[in-house]
Amino acid sequence: MPLSACIIAFNEADRIGDCIASLAFCDEVVVVDSHSTDATVAIATSMGARVLQRPFDGFRSQKQFAIEQAAHDWVLCLDADERVSDVLRTSIEAARATGFDGAAGYRFARLSEYFGKFLRHGNAYPDRVLRLFDRRRGGWRGQREVHEAASVDGAVRTLAGDLIHHPYRSLEQQLLKTQRYARMMAEHDHARGKRATLAKLVLSPAWRFWRGYLLRGGFLDGWHGLVYAYVRANYVRQKAVMLWLLQNGQPVTTPER
Repeated sequence: MPLSACIIAFNEADRIGDCIASLAFCDEVVVVDSHSTDATVAIATSMGARVLQRPFDGFRSQKQFAIEQAAHDWVLCLDADERVSDVLRTSIEAARATGFDGAAGYRFARLSEYFGKFLRHGNAYPDRVLRLFDRRRGGWRGQREVHEAASVDGAVRTLAGDLIHHPYRSLEQQLLKTQRYARMMAEHDHARGKRATLAKLVLSPAWRFWRGYLLRGGFLDGWHGLVYAYVRANYVRQKAVMLWLLQNGQPVTTPER
């Protein structure tokens, strides 16, 4: 069963090589690049990937475009900061050997590295994602361009092994990234008539922290788990504040002069 790997990227010269190397078992690798200014394209091309350029207009749209360009109907979708572990590769190849056995898609756990340690508890893990699927029966659907998720019509099965994730180069990058995501989500919710309430402003961040850090055992990851839980709670706070401002007619970005 032929399999295409699809990656979206922008200025990922330090990570794209490891990502593509982990996909050596796929029949092709398609990289959709958003006009990187570093060596991302050169590295991907040198490793045999087919690189396409497309202006970025949203994570979901970019990923849907990528699978539409694939040569094969079964696709494996990764971000440039992800790579397939050896155990997951074995699981994928076993499913592939059966012709994917009537399933429409497969999900698997994502294991995130956080400042030198892999997080195995709390809200960070297992973080199962649907990334291997038959594009004829699904894809990156819906209207939300951030926190996008693939969906399929048909049976979804779970594979053993982890998708290794290296999401942040620094705390500064994480804070900037979560702020951007919070704004995009607030704008998405506002456009669809959702409202922020005083309860959401006050209680939702606290609940996100205590659910992940205590109820789901985030404290077992030591100080890494504490910092992760705190930053994620702050994301919830930022999203609620931005939605509150939008519904009260206030901008959340600096107006152009």
